[in-house]
Parts: sequence; C-alpha cells; structure tokens
Amino acid sequence: MLYFLVLFISSIGHTQTFEQNFDCLQIDNLGLLKKSFDSFETDLFNHYKFDNDTIKTYRTFLSEVYSLSINLRKLPSSNSIELARVFKKNATDRNSLWVLLSQYDDEMEASRDASGPKENKQGGEAVMTFNYRGGFIQCLKNNSTSEGFKDIIETLEYDGNVSPSLIAQRLHDLPTEEFNTHEVKSFIAYDIYFSILLVIEKAFG
Repeated sequence: MLYFLVLFISSIGHTQTFEQNFDCLQIDNLGLLKKSFDSFETDLFNHYKFDNDTIKTYRTFLSEVYSLSINLRKLPSSNSIELARVFKKNATDRNSLWVLLSQYDDEMEASRDASGPKENKQGGEAVMTFNYRGGFIQCLKNNSTSEGFKDIIETLEYDGNVSPSLIAQRLHDLPTEEFNTHEVKSFIAYDIYFSILLVIEKAFG
C-alpha cells in the first residue's frame, strides 16, 4: 500500500513554513512519486524533442492538453502506463493521491443535509479525482511562492470536478518565473498527466 504521511504533512503545513526548495516527492518513502515523476519527464522530453528547453516542453504539453490536440497514443511509455495502474489500484483510501469523486464531493456536502453519497460513474466505472486536500498537494501549495499556483489549488480544493484542459490552461498562463518551479512541474505530472493516464490505461491492453 502507498502511504504519504498525510496527517504529519497536514499538521506541519499549519505550524511552520517549508524550507525553500523542499522536494515534496520525498514524502513518499516507497519512492513511487520520484519514479513516476522521472517517467513523466522522460516521456515528455522524448516526445517533444526540444532538447533541454523545459519551459517550451512543459508549455507545449499543456497547450495540447487544453486544445485537445494531444496524441495520447504516442506520448505515454509502457512504464508510465504501469505506474498509472499502480496509482489507480491504490485509489481506494481517502488519503491516496486519487480518491473517488463521490467521496470528495460528499466531504464538502456533509453539512448541507446531503441526501446520500453520489455514484459518479463513467461507463459503469467510478470516477476518480486528484486528492487536492491530501498531504502531497498541500506540501506543494505550502512550499510554493506562486500566488497564482496557490489560487489554482485552493479553487480545486472546493471543487475537484474540473477538467484537465481547464486546469492546463490556467497553469500554462502562469508567469514564467512561477511556472518554472518544481512545485508546478510536480503538479502537472500528477494532476494532468497521470490523471489522464488513469482514465486511458485500459486502452493499452
């Protein structure tokens, strides 16, 4: 099972400021976050072939996501697909990187006399959303100096049912000095790339 020390990260997020350049991938003692982030970057640079131009590579990827022109048959490697399946398998615990959208929504509606849990499904399969309230994403937010990036996360904390294309456009439009940070890149890797792979992994056999 994959655990991210959620309670610990959440608590220190409220009591102290993370040191500058703290790598949130380190909160996973099993190494899955680091392994999957490396796989994501390898896929990106192999596909777009802009050498070491990180900003152009990332922004081209985001542009293709929000314009719906991305080639999802050629971009992901078999390694990234397998890692997405690991994440999907672990998306049953409320503290995992991805959670059921119905559970995520119910947390917000618990005090609104909700009629009962919603079964958000697509083609008979439960819909998952990135866990914007979890320890990993809170680590990224607390360690970031970008108010624009923090605003994106805070918006998603209240509504997790936002399409990757809309999120990609907002990320793409961040100022370059805010965009070119490890926190934003890590967020793109999981909330955009692996969130998409969780949906399409079955197409790869």
